[in-house]
Amino acid sequence: MDTILYSLNAVLPILLLVGLGYFLKRVHFLDADFLTHANRFVFRIALPTLLFVTIYQIDQLNDINWPMVLFAVGGILFLFVLGLLFAFVFIKDPKQKGVLVQGVFRSNYAIIGIPLAQAIGGFEAVANVALVSAIAVPLMNILSVVSLTMFVEDHQTPGTFRKTLVKVITNPLIIAVFLGLAALWIRSWIPIDSTTGLPVFTIEHQIPFLYLAITWVGQIASPLALIVLGGTFEFFVIKDLKRQIILGVLARNLMAPALTLTLAVLMTKWIESVTLGPDQYPALIALFASPTAVASAIMAAEMDNDKRLAVQLVVWTTTLSVVTIFFTVFVFRSLSLI
Repeated sequence: MDTILYSLNAVLPILLLVGLGYFLKRVHFLDADFLTHANRFVFRIALPTLLFVTIYQIDQLNDINWPMVLFAVGGILFLFVLGLLFAFVFIKDPKQKGVLVQGVFRSNYAIIGIPLAQAIGGFEAVANVALVSAIAVPLMNILSVVSLTMFVEDHQTPGTFRKTLVKVITNPLIIAVFLGLAALWIRSWIPIDSTTGLPVFTIEHQIPFLYLAITWVGQIASPLALIVLGGTFEFFVIKDLKRQIILGVLARNLMAPALTLTLAVLMTKWIESVTLGPDQYPALIALFASPTAVASAIMAAEMDNDKRLAVQLVVWTTTLSVVTIFFTVFVFRSLSLI
């Protein structure tokens, strides 16, 4: 019973806030203009601030679990290959192949993943999410461009990859992560006060009002992101895409977490140097059990792929992820892994 309650407490806050956003949009309390600006605020200000603060609060660089980060990279590449296999075997339309591939490996790590990890593992889990995002976010963006261009014949737009690289480098989440790592590195060189055992200068102690303000902005990120996500949902089924939607949902919601997370657990048993525990597993669950990223639909439309399918994959993987995330958390909790 305790395990069921733990799993519900991890999933229901996400469901309630997404449902709140959906309800407020349906009763016209929120309009499209507000959702657009709120979404921009979340991605450019609130989420980057949250990632910066969580990394800044890590004690030292030695606390970073590099096997976890490397496994995250390997897992994303594995899902990319799995998506390619599915696209080649089951999808005929070239403009749908790349959309399916992207839907399999590109998770909604920022909007769903961060609050999910926070609900499961608290601050330590969010810190690991931030560290994984330093590599996962740019890697997923690059692979998205690859998947959305490799099947479409008229995709040879000059400078496509250069523009993508610029977008990755200037991504607010990436900038925030590296600023956090830079602050962490600088702090390691600050002398320690012999009486208190603390660095002689830290933002939280010397400029507490600034630190508190930054922390408050970061705390806005997760709830507002989920409300905005709910407000953007439109539930409908396109009959001629049923087969592709079912395939994408099965791959993203079932196969992706089942294969990657099972492998993560087995690696901790087989390889002594891989140490994953209650502080690391929530970050991996957030990465591999989250639904397809909202940004995938936007990118698909911009790169002349099937936007209808991309939107449907976002909506239905997100809706059904409530069940699959609950089951994933339940299993990990039952095994005392989180």
